[in-house]
Amino acid sequence: MNEFFNKLIMYHQIHKMSRDGWSKSRISEFLGINWRTVSKYLKMSEEAFLVFIEDQSNRQKLLGPFEDFVKIKLDKYPDTKAAQMHDWLKEHYPDFPEVTPKTVYNFVMYVRQRHNIPIPDAQRDYCIVEELPWGKQAQIDFGEYNIRDGQGKRVKVYFFTIVLSRSRYKYVFFSLTPFTSSLTVYAHIKAFEYFGGIPKEIVYDQDKVLLVDENLGNLILTEVFQGFVRSMPFDPVFCRKSDPESKGKIENVVRYVKHNFLYNRPFSDIETLNQECLGWLSRTANGMSHSFTMEKPKDQLLLEQEHLQAIPAYAFDEPEPVFPVRKHNVVYYKKNWYTVPEGTYQGRGTKVTILADGGELIIKDLNGKQLATHEICYGRGRLISNTDHKRDKSKKIDALMLDVAVLFPDNDSALMYLEKIRKEKQRYARDQFQHIRGCVERADVDIAGKTLRLCIERGIYDARDFEAVMNMYLDQRKANGTSMHEMKKVSLSINKKIAEITPNTSNILDYEKVMKN
Repeated sequence: MNEFFNKLIMYHQIHKMSRDGWSKSRISEFLGINWRTVSKYLKMSEEAFLVFIEDQSNRQKLLGPFEDFVKIKLDKYPDTKAAQMHDWLKEHYPDFPEVTPKTVYNFVMYVRQRHNIPIPDAQRDYCIVEELPWGKQAQIDFGEYNIRDGQGKRVKVYFFTIVLSRSRYKYVFFSLTPFTSSLTVYAHIKAFEYFGGIPKEIVYDQDKVLLVDENLGNLILTEVFQGFVRSMPFDPVFCRKSDPESKGKIENVVRYVKHNFLYNRPFSDIETLNQECLGWLSRTANGMSHSFTMEKPKDQLLLEQEHLQAIPAYAFDEPEPVFPVRKHNVVYYKKNWYTVPEGTYQGRGTKVTILADGGELIIKDLNGKQLATHEICYGRGRLISNTDHKRDKSKKIDALMLDVAVLFPDNDSALMYLEKIRKEKQRYARDQFQHIRGCVERADVDIAGKTLRLCIERGIYDARDFEAVMNMYLDQRKANGTSMHEMKKVSLSINKKIAEITPNTSNILDYEKVMKN
């Protein structure tokens, strides 16, 4: 009620100051309100003003049940734009009333004022470009963004964007890996299905996933993309390098995706992100009036579809979605954690593919090797584990020892060496053999043989120490290409390298003895 009277008092004060000869700008400055508000109030009769503020009050009451949600979001993300808040409200509340963006903007500003959460209003930026005929053109670009997961850690996602130039109808596809030619072709197919047809031409940047080279103005397409273009009824058009003006619409879509959809959005997995994006496209990107055309892209699509070309049949292998492996050798998939064998995690950037087949989840590495299978869990927050993942038991210990031995030039010496490790470290023999195998596989036969001979000669029977000796040889080769037969000449530098190594057991003296000899 106080707010009602305050507005009424302000209305009469504005009219009195105007009658006294004050200009609109001077009234605005004196009262601390926008000059447009002053102008609007001066045009209203008192009866019209009373209807206006009553209508505002009713709208405020309409959105009143959502005040706590808006406040919580603004407290956590104080720079959230009203447009993004509007989308969040529709995403979290399927029964959110049909109101205009202006109504939501006013409500957000009301919540800011009431709870003292100030922020300058930032406007969405769109370039004005000339209109094209229906069905004539689409524009494509790629983006990347560091999004945070539930633990606050950054996850880089890559995305493909395409917009129909006339209707402004958009499609976005996300990936955890950089786009290849094959993945880009797949994104095209998904976009065409989403649009319900294909435009006559598509505009691209000169991106390396699409082009092999530019030879004196002649563009050479990648083999995969060239085969795709030949099978499709559209003409590819490539922009000149450093010419953003020729692709103004799509440049704004990339920015729009980052600022309106991805900004402050928590990440769970790539499938969920793509699903959430489809909802955002429907609600906001294609469901709200465009700032330039003043039309909803989803309504304009109905007109554009009449001019789009049919989608021909095209055979391709659908890529399996990629997921990051966490440091505890688990993968997060649809609100649950699934284990993979120990050692799968090789640092940040380790990824696997996941295929849901019936009620079974199949996890593979990026080379297609199957790592694990699990029964799909339809609960939330569960850890689905396989006790076999705690250690690779795919081979019996004898067979594993033989597999490692054949990697060396002297198989008999290798078997003797591995048997000695087996006796000394019975509980960890499998882990020891697997570690040595990994070391040998990243070196050549010559280095492996020299490492084995030195370890046998000096009684070094430990996988970590084996690795340290091998690294000594590898580092020395990288440094100056010095032959290992000349090691006595550079023993001082090698001693320094060895001194920096901390083996699993306290046997650094062994290394010092080796190098002194």
